[in-house]
Amino acid sequence: MENLIKGQRLALSGLVTGNVLQLGISNAGLALDFACFGLDAGGKLTDDRYMTFFNQPRTPCGGVETQAPAGDAAGFSYQLDRLPASIERLVVTAAIDGDATMAQLGSGYLRLLDGARELARFAYAGADFAQEKAVMLGEFYRKDGAWRFMAVGQGFNGGLDALVAHFGGEVAQPAAAPAPAPKISLSKISLTKAGQTHKVSLEKGAGAPKKLTVKATWVDNGDGDDDNDDLDLRVGILLPNGQMRFIQAPDTPGNFDAMPFVRHMGDVAGASGKEPATETVEVNPALALHYGGSVGLVFSVYSALANGAVSVASMRPKMVMQYGEQIVECAFDFRLSKAADDDTVYTYVIGMARITPDSIILEPSGKTSDPGSEATPWLSWQGDSLQLAFNGPVVFKGEDKDDEDDFNADNPRRYIP
Repeated sequence: MENLIKGQRLALSGLVTGNVLQLGISNAGLALDFACFGLDAGGKLTDDRYMTFFNQPRTPCGGVETQAPAGDAAGFSYQLDRLPASIERLVVTAAIDGDATMAQLGSGYLRLLDGARELARFAYAGADFAQEKAVMLGEFYRKDGAWRFMAVGQGFNGGLDALVAHFGGEVAQPAAAPAPAPKISLSKISLTKAGQTHKVSLEKGAGAPKKLTVKATWVDNGDGDDDNDDLDLRVGILLPNGQMRFIQAPDTPGNFDAMPFVRHMGDVAGASGKEPATETVEVNPALALHYGGSVGLVFSVYSALANGAVSVASMRPKMVMQYGEQIVECAFDFRLSKAADDDTVYTYVIGMARITPDSIILEPSGKTSDPGSEATPWLSWQGDSLQLAFNGPVVFKGEDKDDEDDFNADNPRRYIP
């Protein structure tokens, strides 16, 4: 492993044994947003789809995607041979969303990995910066037909907006008259610990967002078997009167404009090494008004035993909620939980939401079902708060649907239609 200093260059040819190179990032003292800009020969972001970050996690070619290696807070996975010839440089950046500056950073590093083997590391710290709010950490670039890497460490006072503008991307500018919306939304809150919450205010009027979108994503578990990377996004809906409804695709996909005012957009069969999987649910923002009181939602991912024994944690499930330009990510790292290596733990709760007529309060969970249990997550009201227990009735789909009655014979809880 080589320790790089600022400005040092490293040829990648002969170092990487396969076609996948990983980049891991870690830091202490500040919350940073990381991005990777795909630039042309002139150093410009001529195609916004090649800015890879939390709200755009993969390039169209699959050459770059957000994926943190084990042990790192953030990172990217690269298959450089997939990138179009027009992409000459890949610049990895970090930015602060708030009033802090990079000088307040503790310590951090960027490292390159070939599988589990660390190739090189570039360490940085707050002492390297002053009032900057963003920094270019490192850069991949083509030279004589081969890819190289350079440790950069160059700061920008203006933050992520300054970086986007520097690379020729579009940034929303204040104007007296309404301006076109920016192509890329940069507003994000990340919740990574059980007990954290974030409140989003529901907008009113004709210009208010028409839907709340919730996406569950997961990745290939890396075991070489494409048949056991299938999870199902499920939604439990707690009504003001304590009853519950249940949504999953394809059997009970729900409805956006009528009861239950939650709609599953379709089942995804599995992830692959080339394509992370995403299942999407759309929630009517007027949910609480339609039900006449606060409504609770529990979002979980489920691995059916029929798909093959697998550790759900190895697929790194997480949830992203978007309401207009507001984005909240529930990214609890289940790989650190006691259930991480247990392939008989089938259900993971990735997030919960309490929706009132005026707001959405979102929180991650970290809870899982017991080993060998097919029970679903069940919500109940505890005052104005949500209480979660894994004692809900079993729900199967397809040809296994007929087995539900046997499993639920001793459980008094039932979902209403």
